[in-house]
Amino acid sequence: MRGNVRTLIENLEFALTVDKNDTVLHGASVVVEGDRFRDIGLAAEIVKRNSRESFDCIIDGSRFGMVPGFIDSHVHLSETLSRAVFPDCLSTRAWVFHWAKPFYAAVTGEDEVVGAKIGMAEMLRCGTTCFLDMGAQNDVSGVVAAIDQVGLRGITGRHAADVRPEQIPAGWTEEMMRHHFFPNAATALKELERTVKEHQGAGGGRIRCWCNIEGKEPCSLELHVGARALAEKLGVGTTYHLATSIEEAKVSERKHGKWPVARIAAAGGLGNNLVIAHCVAVEDPEIDLMRNAGTKVAFCPATSVKLAKGAAKIGKYPEMLSAGMDVGLGTDGVSAGGNMNLMRQTYLMAGMFKDSRMDPTLIGARKALRMATVEGAKVLGWDDEIGSLEVGKKADFVLFDLDHYEWAPYGDALQAVVYSASPASIAQTWVDGKQLYRDGRVVTLDEKSLRAEARQRAADVVKRAGLTADTPTVTGTYD
Repeated sequence: MRGNVRTLIENLEFALTVDKNDTVLHGASVVVEGDRFRDIGLAAEIVKRNSRESFDCIIDGSRFGMVPGFIDSHVHLSETLSRAVFPDCLSTRAWVFHWAKPFYAAVTGEDEVVGAKIGMAEMLRCGTTCFLDMGAQNDVSGVVAAIDQVGLRGITGRHAADVRPEQIPAGWTEEMMRHHFFPNAATALKELERTVKEHQGAGGGRIRCWCNIEGKEPCSLELHVGARALAEKLGVGTTYHLATSIEEAKVSERKHGKWPVARIAAAGGLGNNLVIAHCVAVEDPEIDLMRNAGTKVAFCPATSVKLAKGAAKIGKYPEMLSAGMDVGLGTDGVSAGGNMNLMRQTYLMAGMFKDSRMDPTLIGARKALRMATVEGAKVLGWDDEIGSLEVGKKADFVLFDLDHYEWAPYGDALQAVVYSASPASIAQTWVDGKQLYRDGRVVTLDEKSLRAEARQRAADVVKRAGLTADTPTVTGTYD
């Protein structure tokens, strides 16, 4: 028996390769051998180069369109049980300090694993094949095992912080703070190093582990700078939240005399293995600092819309892109962004700056799709293997059902993917050469029982967290 299964997907209506030339193939065929693309081209060319007898499986692709798998540059798997729990009248800081932290503190290791699985099932249904997770707050091993079971490609770690607020918010308990905060940066860094050494390269290389921290006020400058330096020593990356709102920027300016990015830069904390999540509140000189250091950004449009971060008003993402920075798209956690549908982020990115600046030439469908695929892969340091449909790369891709009402009719496939389609018309999601979502189900999970368990666990977490109508919706924490 052949070592690697060879599959031919023939006569695709289109394939958006998202290669360096954004090549679009019509009437294309694709050869998948094992976990990689072995041939991609027009159907007639593929027939000439490959004997049909050489294939273990031949799939009729005539009703399909293919795109690279979507890459989520910022997500919180352990937040998945909080969907639609927090009110939608919260600013970023109140959301974090009065709602998210109590919720996270009430999440057990078992809860975290269930949340990760239900989140990954949603990702596969939405065409996401790779992600950068902020990390587990309890059981990293359990989350890594869950990623391996589901079959996704992803980066995770151990979520870390080390600075307790001087004034403890109402509802915070000592147990909760022990859960969230390491006693100091050195202790946190030691745990991060242990976690990376234990889990980097799991799942046959599909799973990577980074030195992730929470970022912002709950983390000392020593931890911000130290996490990136440790990651460099270990040959991995780090990601954290920074410059997430104008309120955070003003607090930083008042306390430290600099906006958040400038403060980290002054301490030597920027680098090409750092991914800053959100990065809404930045000034023009800070863009130069990030570009010169090779620092990347993960932008979460839906979170900005929901939490009023102000990306459309003050965000400088078009300027970051013009400066040549690598910027990816993220869904964030389901409570912050609403869901794990990266297609929604792509749609928002394509149009929000057109609208806010009244310039129809800004961003657009081509750039937005690149940010959701190959440029997201660059943010994760994985573009040598994923992000585009190219021979030799990993076979991570999405097939759209072109008989679906979203596609009847359509003209330009690129615009249809970004502006017209949704996960409703995704027929299959492949990762590492395997069909993980097909025929309306995720093949590696019992979703029905998983959903029932997730509902019960979510209700229990909310109860343990003490979140009620009386929970504060404004905050002065860390001010």
